[in-house]
Amino acid sequence: MNGIKISTNIYVGLGSNLGDRFSNITNAIQMLRKVSDTLTSSKLYETTPYGFSKQPAFLNSVCKLSTQLTPWLFLHHVKEIENNFQRHRVFTNSPRTIDIDILMWGDMVLESRLLTIPHPRFHERMFVLDPLFEISPTLMHPLLNLTVGEMRQIVQKKEALEIRSSPVCLFQ
Repeated sequence: MNGIKISTNIYVGLGSNLGDRFSNITNAIQMLRKVSDTLTSSKLYETTPYGFSKQPAFLNSVCKLSTQLTPWLFLHHVKEIENNFQRHRVFTNSPRTIDIDILMWGDMVLESRLLTIPHPRFHERMFVLDPLFEISPTLMHPLLNLTVGEMRQIVQKKEALEIRSSPVCLFQ
C-alpha cells in the first residue's frame, strides 16, 4: 500500500443512568470525537433498564463514526472514557455513569476474550435498535444478514407477543 489509511465506519452505543445522564452522554460523545474523523449521533432516548430493573431509567444514544484506529486501540480509548466517568461494573446490567459498546465495525466479524464484533446482543435490544434505526435504518448485520429495520421489527413483534402472553393475576 502507499501509506493511505482507510477510515472505517463504526457504530457505538452509549447509555447512562447515574448522575447527570445528559451531560454524561454528551461529554462522552465529545471525547469520541477526538478519535473520530466524522461522527453523527442519534437523539437521546429514555429507556427502562434491561436485566436488573430496580434502577433509574437510562438515556441511550448511538453514534456512527469513522476512525483510522484499529478496533483494539479504539477499545482502549472507549475504556479510558469510561474510566474518566468513574464507571465501575458492580454486576452485569448494574447502574452506571456511562456505558459505551462497540456495536459494529464495518462488516468485520471478530470474537475474542476482550472484544466481540458485532456486539453479540445488540440485535435483541430496542434501546439500541431505535437510535440505530434513526441514523442507519438499512445498515446490514454481517452475521444475521438483516437490516436494522428488519431486526427492529422482529424485536417489536417478540415484545408484543410477550406482553399478550404474559399471565395476568385476576384474583388477589
